[in-house]
Parts: sequence; C-alpha cells; structure tokens
Amino acid sequence: MSSPLLFAIAALIWGSTFFAITLQLGEVAPAVSVVYRFGLASATLFAWCVLRGDKLHLPWRAQRWLILQGFFTFALSYVCTYGSEQYLVSGLVAVLFALMVFWTPICSRIAFGTPISWRTWAAGMIAFVGVTMLFYHSITGAWKEIVGGGTGHFLLGLVLALVATIASSAGTVVVAKVREQSSNLLLTMAWSMFWGTSMVIVWALATGQPFVLPSAPRYWMALLYLSLFGSVIAFHAYFTLINRIGSQKAVYIGVVTPVISVLLSIQLEHYRPGPVEWLGMAVCLASVAWALRSPGPAAASSSSTTPAPDASLAAIPEVP
Repeated sequence: MSSPLLFAIAALIWGSTFFAITLQLGEVAPAVSVVYRFGLASATLFAWCVLRGDKLHLPWRAQRWLILQGFFTFALSYVCTYGSEQYLVSGLVAVLFALMVFWTPICSRIAFGTPISWRTWAAGMIAFVGVTMLFYHSITGAWKEIVGGGTGHFLLGLVLALVATIASSAGTVVVAKVREQSSNLLLTMAWSMFWGTSMVIVWALATGQPFVLPSAPRYWMALLYLSLFGSVIAFHAYFTLINRIGSQKAVYIGVVTPVISVLLSIQLEHYRPGPVEWLGMAVCLASVAWALRSPGPAAASSSSTTPAPDASLAAIPEVP
C-alpha cells in the first residue's frame, strides 16, 4: 500500500472518530464505552498476533512500560475524551488534540531532558492565542453561567479535553521505552490496550458505572468503527507510515485530522462557528503546521544524539 494512501486512511479515520464517539454517548457511561472499545480492539490485535504465529508473552521489563503507556494513552486520555464530548462539540475537541505537537516535546523534556527549540515555544504561544480565540465566547458564556448559579459544564468539558491531550502526549513519550523492549508493534499495541482497558474497568466499578448493553444500533455501529478502524487499522497505517517516511512528515496527520473533524461537526452536529472562532482555528492549526515544517537547531541536534526522545515523538497523534 502506498504512503499517500496510508496517510489518507489514518487522517480520514481519525478525523471521523471524534464524531463517532458522540454516537456512543447517552445510554452507556463514557468509561464503560471506553472498556467496550479497547476491549474489542485488544482482542482483535491478540487474535491477529496468534494468526501470525507470534508468541503473546512479553517479559516484565516490557510489561511495566506497557502498563504505563496503557494508563496514559488508553485509559486516562480516552476516559477524559469521552467525558469532554458530553459538553463540547467533537470538532473542538479535535482541534485541542492538535496541541499534542507542543505537549509532547514538553513531556519529552521532563522525561529525557530533550531541549525544546525556539520554534516550538513560539508556535506554542501562537497556538495558545488561537485556542483562546476559538473558545472565547464559550468560556465567557460558561463563566457568566457559573456566576449566575449555573453549572458551567463547558469549562468542565474543556478541562477534560486538555487533560486528555496531555495524557496522550505523556503516553507517546513511553513509546520509546516500549520499543526498546519489543519491536512487535501489533503485540505491544494489544498489551497496552489490554492494560488500559483493565484500568478503566476498575475505575468504572469503583465509581459505580453500570455495564449495560445498549439497544441503539448506532451505538454498535460506532463501537465497531472505533474499535476496528479507529483503534486497529488507523494505528497500524500510521506506524507503518512512520517506518517509511519518518515521524516529521507522518505527524502532519495531526494537522489534517482537526480540519476533517470540524467539517463533520458543521455538517452533522450543527456547529456554526463565527468569524472569531474560524480565525482561532486557523491560527491554531497554522501554528502547528509552522512548528512541524522543519526541526529547530536544538531539536535536530538532539535527535542525532538521543534517539529515544525522537522515537517518542513518532507517536504524536494518538487521537480518538
């Protein structure tokens, strides 16, 4: 399969998953939906590995990193993502996930001491301005609602979405350690999804969220799509693309995805952004594209001497 086709597959699938999540909201608790999604995806990947003749066992030194990756990427991030979409339009959540391009170098700096280039800092400040413009009217409206004695659910959704993006970025940093232990991508994905699912099960039981089987056909269709396409096929296409063209080019998927998500929100969720919101989206996405255009001197120097942090950056768009 050609690289442009792999790029298109990952971008189109991930661009549509944000809306697909909204089809699962309502009848089933968000955390339980996460369990169903990644439980099915993990089982599919394990079955795939068995059919290929792979041994499923991995040593503890690998499992400990997979547990950590499962917590950040497939537990905390997705529980917060599903929770945020109860209060935010899916396209807006997708735009926030583009900020992972900035969170990930910060997490890499904390974990590995990797220098952050001036381009990344400058683009991050511009992106902050764009996000502020994008959410200005909604935030002020939510604040007035809180002052008036309301709940301000929009702000809760915004905080959950930001936590989700930071958790996903933390998970990408762990990818470098996982790859040091095993090069079997399908198997490590299966195990990390398994551990993440197990943690969410514990969370759901501890918080009293019932495990019910929904009756709506659209829920089951969304579940199959999110599990098989959004969690198996898209990740496989993306990591294959990284091996061919490198992370610096493959990561542009994280810029294309929000555009697709916003267009779907306009068409399917009746989202009607005003001029300020459109400008905010443009500023945010333009800053991301600028940051990714070429590595700064510090980043280039770092990648040539410290391969582990660079490997962590290769997994940036771990999106819903």
